[in-house]
Amino acid sequence: MFSFRSNEKELLDQEEIPPADLYRNLKELDFINHWLGGYNISFAALKKVFQKNRSYVLVDIGCGGGDTLKRISNWNKSAGFDLKLYGVDIKPVCIEYAGKNLANEPVTLICDDYRNVFDHLPQADIIHACLFCHHLNEQQLTDLVRFALDHHAILVINDLERNPLAYYSIKWLTRLFSKSYLVKNDAPLSVLRGFKRLEWLNIMQKAGAEQYSVRNKWAFRHEVIVYGNAS
Repeated sequence: MFSFRSNEKELLDQEEIPPADLYRNLKELDFINHWLGGYNISFAALKKVFQKNRSYVLVDIGCGGGDTLKRISNWNKSAGFDLKLYGVDIKPVCIEYAGKNLANEPVTLICDDYRNVFDHLPQADIIHACLFCHHLNEQQLTDLVRFALDHHAILVINDLERNPLAYYSIKWLTRLFSKSYLVKNDAPLSVLRGFKRLEWLNIMQKAGAEQYSVRNKWAFRHEVIVYGNAS
């Protein structure tokens, strides 16, 4: 079952999720992402594309409850880049949660499909996607890369590698310690919806990307950077 990406939809992708269940899910995912070092992949990737002598507008797509944006904001307090942060999510309940979660952070939230972000902003220098891409099918991923290329934005992706050890590890860890039925179901399924490096390379080719990197990272992640015309 690891040869191909799973097409099974995660519970998180349902239209209606009770807010209390969603909030528990978001809190547990932040805990997992932090302690497995997942956020560090985004920090390292951003350091590769940022320059100290210019300002950046970063849009985190599929921002969920805003935890990634909070981590980036806190990281940048020491990193010291001139950075304006925006979060986009299509689910109003996620934006409502993120609004409370980010109340003390300099982040602007937008409730919309990421493809409409330029109806709200004149530009975005960085489009960042952390654990968002495994929710998309191949055509949607190709469209995302083309979207970034067409808008001259650097695309930074932090997502899961489809790996048996990752699958069985997270399955048992969440079964033992998670109190969220969403996390117990979706965490191992997310791994099955994750990627092999060759799949990312094929997506880049289909999208017409020319300047990009795909790297394997700690804890079964991929760091994907598409420079497009923004480098």
